[in-house]
Amino acid sequence: MSRAVDRRPARTGADPETNGHESGSALFDGYLEPDRPNPDAFDEMFNADGSVRAPYRQLHDAIAPTAAADLSARSEALDRAYMDQGITFSLSGKERPFPLDIVPRVISASEWSRLQRGIVQRVKALEAFLADVYNDAQIVRDGVLPRRLITSCEHFKRSAHLLNPPNGVRIHVAGIDLVRDQEGTFRVLEDNLRNPSGVSYVMENRRTMARVFPDLFTRQRVRQVGDYSTHLLHALRAAAAPNVADPNVVVLTPGVYNSAYFEHSLLARQMGVELVEGRDLFCRDNVVYMRTTEGEQRVDVVYRRIDDDFLDPLQFKPTSVLGVAGIMNAARAGNVVIANAVGNGVGDDKLVYTYVPQMIKYYLDERPIIPNVTTLRCWLDGEREEVLDSLDQLVIKPVEGSGGYGILFGPNASPKELQKQRKAIRDDPRGWIAQPVVQLSTVPTKVDDRLVPRHVDLRPFAVNDGEDVFVLPGGLTRVALPKGSLVVNSSQGGGSKDTWVLAASRAPEAERELGERGIASKAPDSRPAAEQGRELTLDQQQQQQQQGRDA
Repeated sequence: MSRAVDRRPARTGADPETNGHESGSALFDGYLEPDRPNPDAFDEMFNADGSVRAPYRQLHDAIAPTAAADLSARSEALDRAYMDQGITFSLSGKERPFPLDIVPRVISASEWSRLQRGIVQRVKALEAFLADVYNDAQIVRDGVLPRRLITSCEHFKRSAHLLNPPNGVRIHVAGIDLVRDQEGTFRVLEDNLRNPSGVSYVMENRRTMARVFPDLFTRQRVRQVGDYSTHLLHALRAAAAPNVADPNVVVLTPGVYNSAYFEHSLLARQMGVELVEGRDLFCRDNVVYMRTTEGEQRVDVVYRRIDDDFLDPLQFKPTSVLGVAGIMNAARAGNVVIANAVGNGVGDDKLVYTYVPQMIKYYLDERPIIPNVTTLRCWLDGEREEVLDSLDQLVIKPVEGSGGYGILFGPNASPKELQKQRKAIRDDPRGWIAQPVVQLSTVPTKVDDRLVPRHVDLRPFAVNDGEDVFVLPGGLTRVALPKGSLVVNSSQGGGSKDTWVLAASRAPEAERELGERGIASKAPDSRPAAEQGRELTLDQQQQQQQQGRDA
């Protein structure tokens, strides 16, 4: 008679035989000990009783017998692969490989289906909102949103009023940040509608994991992520004016000193379009041209990775050397499309975020598929007093903040920090929101010679071509590497994981990647080093670095 395998994580000192594995169970020693940080967090691999959740069973059974030394060797190989490709970031002044953890995150097909529908719903509602506020603002006229919510937003650009793109798309690329709460429910943490970064890590994480740890894929059918650039190029070409038969698309980068330059060059290379800086483009008679060795070439679509304020010195910062003088007039004349659209920041403002459920109801007549994180708005008198009364129990976030900077964790704050925060809220109520401490879900992560729970979030990427919203299966899973930390940003010491969306049992062959036919036979692609530009002045370098948004 066969005996069922006990899938519970081993405890310290446990007999490997009782865990159903002959060796390697020490990797999970003490994983679910009650004295671990944030023990109430939802763990994505293990149930509370220690049994393995269904989506992770095959992955767990593949990892558990692995010797710690082998796991460490492969983890070091991941770091070397990233260093060789120049995929690094600066932390405390030191250049280091972007941390890729060796244990992937797994999302079931049914769960992803719901997330995908929720992301599409959210992108459609935000598209309708942006089209509305830069035209008649009917949602304000109908009293659904207060006018001062829009006019007080730093990223509401009056120069974008009545600037309507040819196919109506303003959000060509969206990054929707999700977290999983203590009950295991996915919630939207924030929207990124300007220049969301990180998709290059999604593709490179998959490529590197397949090369270094091919046997992990042999038992799974994981949906592909390598076709993102195809969808992006299609969306950018579809954004061009209808009278343009063969649109010329370029990627506009701040330059090599930008923290996301690797991503800019990767996307340009994969799409087969030119990677340009502002000095490579110029406007004449409200038309954008690119300087080339063969003469001037007209540009129809600019996928810009530069913030609004640096894009056009005639409209925004006059000292900017990163943008293109006159590009806004060219866009208004219908001769070029800027992707993502200027002024999208009003849609991802952290205070506007709290009204997205009302937008979904107003524009789509639907209920939100993915709920928001509960949020208190300091600009409303009643909610502000509630925040001030319970400041030591909340997470306080600046509305205009990014990269994990400026956040105050009330439970960890000193009396002096709390007092300073109270004053900041009273001085600028519009500038702050507050949320309960969400114990982000955990996934096994390699630390030294063991696997331990570490908190994660998820940034799926959506591409809108005007007819359909494509959501890349998976997205960027960011992991908080310091023990007990809930801040996943790389600037705060975070890393990433490969995100596996499992294919449905009857998924077509086109949706399978690295599956049962085996990835080990695939030869790794040779990759050229990222392009290098000529040296810039200190002022130009500083402007580029200001554009760098933490992945």
